[in-house]
Amino acid sequence: MPFVHGKGAVIWLDDSTGVLRDLSAYANEVSLPRSIETSETTTFANAGDAKSYVVGLNDATLSISCMWDSVLEGYLAPAIGANASLSFEYGPTGPTSGLIKYSGEALLTSFQVSSPVGDVVNASVELQVTGAVTRGVWA
Repeated sequence: MPFVHGKGAVIWLDDSTGVLRDLSAYANEVSLPRSIETSETTTFANAGDAKSYVVGLNDATLSISCMWDSVLEGYLAPAIGANASLSFEYGPTGPTSGLIKYSGEALLTSFQVSSPVGDVVNASVELQVTGAVTRGVWA
């Protein structure tokens, strides 16, 4: 597949009532960094000149940069600190059948509004993924 421009990306996220909402009309950047823990297993007997490790647990966060809107805030602000996860679906290249989609559950950990004097009011949304991120395709 050739390289693809990010303009077609889509992001869907549960609102505070459990309805999966398309936030693409508000969002202008989405980031889904994933990592994996490693635990050191180096011992005196096997140290040599290098450390050794084993693979541990997966981790991921989801960050969304948006243009602020009272409707968007109404969807998300009540979910901050809630003890229930929100479902998400993220298509980095769009929602066309057969294209890659990442999905999972996440806890809303931050909803920040910013009003720069020379720009539009914007918002940043931070979520901690809980459980696995599933890589699939749009149906």
